[in-house]
Amino acid sequence: MNIIELHDSVWKRLQARRDRLPHALLLIGQRGLGKFQLARAFAAGLLCEQSTADGRACGQCLACGWHSQGNHPDFRLLQPEALVDSEGEGDDAKDGKKKASQQITIDQVRGLDEFLGIGTHRAGLRIVIVYPAEAMNRSTANALLKTLEEPAPDTLFLLVSNEPLRLLPTIRSRCQAVPVGLPPTERVLAMLVDAGVSDPAHWLALAGGAPILATELAQSGQGGWLEQLVGRLAAGGKGDALASAADVDKLLRDSKGKVGLRQVVEWTQKWVVDLVLARQRLPVRYFARHQATISALVEMAAVEKLLRFHRHLLQVRRQVEQPLNARLFLEELFLDYRVLFAE
Repeated sequence: MNIIELHDSVWKRLQARRDRLPHALLLIGQRGLGKFQLARAFAAGLLCEQSTADGRACGQCLACGWHSQGNHPDFRLLQPEALVDSEGEGDDAKDGKKKASQQITIDQVRGLDEFLGIGTHRAGLRIVIVYPAEAMNRSTANALLKTLEEPAPDTLFLLVSNEPLRLLPTIRSRCQAVPVGLPPTERVLAMLVDAGVSDPAHWLALAGGAPILATELAQSGQGGWLEQLVGRLAAGGKGDALASAADVDKLLRDSKGKVGLRQVVEWTQKWVVDLVLARQRLPVRYFARHQATISALVEMAAVEKLLRFHRHLLQVRRQVEQPLNARLFLEELFLDYRVLFAE
């Protein structure tokens, strides 16, 4: 999937900044749009010694060779260890190693001191990508803030965030924002077909229009468990909350860590969003296959209850990052959901 062609308007805006780059750019937008890939492509083009007319890396020069191998002396990527592991570094739990961190650590930021303290290679540009930027805790963010407040010369920070409001306001204020929106649906569908994704419209709807997320969902093999979750939610007030909790708990255990409570909450949020849309006589956004079911179900629920429940899900979404009894959590979730349809 050619991320530059998908986001050609954003790419052109980035290229327009090349002659007068700020010290920090913040790419923002919903998850799965390809912001990280776009940032990588922009960094590669800036580091390239003979970039193309439209700013792409040539892929042939020495700098491109270094960058493609992950050892360019003027490039650093800050991301959680867990993201690196998910790209094929192995299973820490099976190897008896410490579980990989889900956060960008303060040591990673401090590790930039030497990198920023020496001159750039061949008097070029130095680039640091931080992804996802919201994976920094407060201490890490404050450490990075000091660097952003006193930027090193010839240095560009590219922060990429799915949830920019989770960043410190002072971090956001030190960056120039680059919003990344949804690419045209027709273009995305064509690329999904070219990538071999079957039923691309279904996956793109579930992804909220985000192309990279749509591809990940289609290739993840999660469609089966998701349809089972939808089956429980589709029962509305007639569903057996305790039995539903038991079934979903078994699904999570059978997934062996590939699916967790966070995914259950996020998909339930999306289901509730579609309920609210249907209550307003609008097309659903995510579960297009279930438009008729949702339209019939929502007649038994008040908009006020749905909105309160959605706000509640936003709160419990933070809780699932902590160790919880999954069965008890799911029982409470389905009991609260069933109340939405009580007269």
